Amino acid sequence: MDMVTLAQVAGNLSAVGYGLAAIGPGIGLGIVIGKTIEGTARQPELGGRLQTLMWIGVGLIEFLALLGIVCGFLFS
Repeated sequence: MDMVTLAQVAGNLSAVGYGLAAIGPGIGLGIVIGKTIEGTARQPELGGRLQTLMWIGVGLIEFLALLGIVCGFLFS
């Protein structure tokens, strides 16, 4: 058996770290979309405005997820 180098271990840990970091945007998306549905159910006349705000929030959450990918490549 070959000895495992420190670079291999660090690479594996960074992949696990990004996997754990990807859970955050997933939870955030669930909360934002769920609250938008709840708000639309409570006040249907504001559905269009809530949906617009939801898409802005979804875009910001996805940006943070992509930023995590980029930082993972830059710092490895």
